[in-house]
Amino acid sequence: MKSFLEDLDLSEVRTPAFVLELGKLESNLKLLSRVAEESGAKILLAQKAFSEYSAYPLVKKYLAGTASSGINEAKLAKEFFLEGEIHVFSPAYPESELFELAEFADSIVFNSEGQIDLYAEKVKKIAGGLGRSIEIGLRVNPEYSEVTTELYDPCSKNSRLGARASELSDKISEKIDLLHFHAMCEQNSDTLERILVRFEERFGGVISKVRKVNFGGGHHITRGDYDVPLLVSLVKNFYERYSNLETIYLEPGEAVALNAGVFLSRVLDVKSAADGKKILILDCSVPCHMPDVIEMPYTPEVVGAGKAGERNFDCILAGRSCLAGDSAGVYSFDKVPEVGEVLIFKDMAHYTTVKTNTFNGMNLPDLSVWDGKGYRVLKRFGYEDFKSRL
Repeated sequence: MKSFLEDLDLSEVRTPAFVLELGKLESNLKLLSRVAEESGAKILLAQKAFSEYSAYPLVKKYLAGTASSGINEAKLAKEFFLEGEIHVFSPAYPESELFELAEFADSIVFNSEGQIDLYAEKVKKIAGGLGRSIEIGLRVNPEYSEVTTELYDPCSKNSRLGARASELSDKISEKIDLLHFHAMCEQNSDTLERILVRFEERFGGVISKVRKVNFGGGHHITRGDYDVPLLVSLVKNFYERYSNLETIYLEPGEAVALNAGVFLSRVLDVKSAADGKKILILDCSVPCHMPDVIEMPYTPEVVGAGKAGERNFDCILAGRSCLAGDSAGVYSFDKVPEVGEVLIFKDMAHYTTVKTNTFNGMNLPDLSVWDGKGYRVLKRFGYEDFKSRL
């Protein structure tokens, strides 16, 4: 398939810039919609991974709603996703935010039975006073995951996320409508299959009494090697085992925007490292604009570059902040990129724009789209955006 980058005139693009490819985004959404249709699940957009609301009119054509991590994401869904369901989870809720959420959220998922005892009736009373109903959910910890990076492991030994079965009273199923777990990160459906075994072992009695279950996120559904038929069968079989269930939810974030965007950055200067490598100083900052590269950590792919040692010239791709470790890593090129050349970082639509920051007074990158017809800048940031946060 021809890449949109072949038609994009890089000399006309102000960098740094995120570019969302709407055609690829829609391709992902169509696959997710097919999974929902074949399995009977409802699929929600996890806004923590992708909140570019300019694309919400497209997203809501295919998904049932959104999953939010707090009040502001939920407000974004209310304003731009319109008729879709609004689900919210937080490890704990400030009372003022919780009561505001009760006015418009469809489902509020709590992190402990204690918070449910403290707030559930108040939340339902607020919603009822507005002539609407609201569902009460509980996130639980199946105490099993296969996530290898502890920073992203929701079931690590001392995780604060989700209630363990030993923490719950015998009456918990009378207090909730929905049971939620999240135990995955960028994984295939065989991982979900093993997690469901532990989930049912620990919470089978509760599952058999609630109306809804949410399998959380981390499902890499749109990845090329993902086993979609297995996911569909897991959901269908779960419905068959628990006839009381009205709805099973999935809430992928990364899978929605996987490979649906790039990040463009220009070379500002070329220096020499002590070991002979070239250091390319870019007009971006890795901790400001691609923080997951450092947090995860991982090395993103760059168009036209290989891994260290694969090609003629090894180069360190460095950012322009004052942080000594502002680097995306070592890449190899057939020839050293020149000052003014644009480098293209692949797969930069998820967990990027939602995590950018203005350390060092760094401007945020342009937000732009490729809509199949041309390149369009949606938003450009400057001094006022930096100043307004301080």
